[in-house]
Amino acid sequence: MKKYNEKEILLEYQQAYEIFKEEGVDCNKVIKELSNFSISFPCWQGDDVTGFENLTDNISQIKATGLYPGKARNGDELRQDLEKALSYIPGHHKISLHAIYAECENKIPDRDSLEPEHFSRWIDWAKEKNIGLDFNPTFFNHPLAKTGFTLSNQEKSIRDFWIKHGKISRNIAEYIGKKTSIVCINNIWIPDGWKDLTWNREEPRERLLNSLDEIFKEEKDPKFMKDSLEPKLFGIGSESYVTGSYDFYLSYAISRKKILCLDTGHFHPTESCSDKISSLLLFLDGLLLHISRGIRWDSDHIPIRTDELLEICRQIVNSKKREDIYIGLDFFDASILRPAAWIIAGRAVIQSLLVALCEPVKKINLKEKENDLTTRLALSESIKDLPYSAIWKRLCLEYNIPWDSSWLEDLKYYEQNVLSKRE
Repeated sequence: MKKYNEKEILLEYQQAYEIFKEEGVDCNKVIKELSNFSISFPCWQGDDVTGFENLTDNISQIKATGLYPGKARNGDELRQDLEKALSYIPGHHKISLHAIYAECENKIPDRDSLEPEHFSRWIDWAKEKNIGLDFNPTFFNHPLAKTGFTLSNQEKSIRDFWIKHGKISRNIAEYIGKKTSIVCINNIWIPDGWKDLTWNREEPRERLLNSLDEIFKEEKDPKFMKDSLEPKLFGIGSESYVTGSYDFYLSYAISRKKILCLDTGHFHPTESCSDKISSLLLFLDGLLLHISRGIRWDSDHIPIRTDELLEICRQIVNSKKREDIYIGLDFFDASILRPAAWIIAGRAVIQSLLVALCEPVKKINLKEKENDLTTRLALSESIKDLPYSAIWKRLCLEYNIPWDSSWLEDLKYYEQNVLSKRE
């Protein structure tokens, strides 16, 4: 792998440090602040949202596109790939699990009978690596989800199955938080909805409301787990009507004091998630961000550095309730080397956070308060030329990882010697 001249990086950093100092920014503090940000990486990127259930009568409602070889086939391979990816991402982070990633020596029980012990290998691994875990009940890719309705299903027996799964998932999430000593976010997303014209929109939402109230009936210690709800604009098979819409979950989260999840791919292309953050935090106890990259529709592409991602990170770092914002990623792409997706996305978010932390916000805010809009606009343009890359190089040097794409050399070696041997 490419070797770097440490003296050159430090010299470049010192020059950049002085430039930022003139702007009122301490880059040493920025690097320390970045260590406080933890990103939750989706484990399902490593196996194309397959999980370990191996249901023979399964119906696939979520499918990763692409046939790139070498996907993880079990928990050990998935954790191995995650370790490789995390080794090239600065900071200490989390892994987000779905319930379908339970592990059992014998047959894995159905989702209404899962126990915390079925995730013990994940917990032991997380403790060993000093990382956190988040959790997601899995309401899709199951025979009892084949109609497209789970918690809002007309059949009480089906609703009861999924309600029990929701309750069990909260127990598992709380157990994870206690064992890792890191709060576990338990995020609910359901696929419920209709493909075409929908006349009765109220009754499914009444059923969803009652199902959620039943799931959340038992209080949990917020030191160990917190509940989150994820809305969606539409999905495959729910293009016309989504029971758990943005309006529904926003109202529910405010009234029941839950966290609202904003998936950046779950909104209309003309909507801006970054603009929602400052408003929502005035009324909500917290926000979970699922950062993805929608292309024309909710396609869960790998996040890269974009203007919208930078604006999201600006809203995060400048929020008075920064500690109540949880950053997660949500994507699955089987068209490229899978561990590379985690690396590209994670580094994109951290670089965007770094830029947001380095920007001379106080100076710009002062001009805004003075109603000096000319200077505000001029400064907004001039800060684009500040030497952010020098700070990024210094951060990577601290973690002994490459600042450029030379990590690909090692990952290609990993592909040749590990991934290529998988069927």
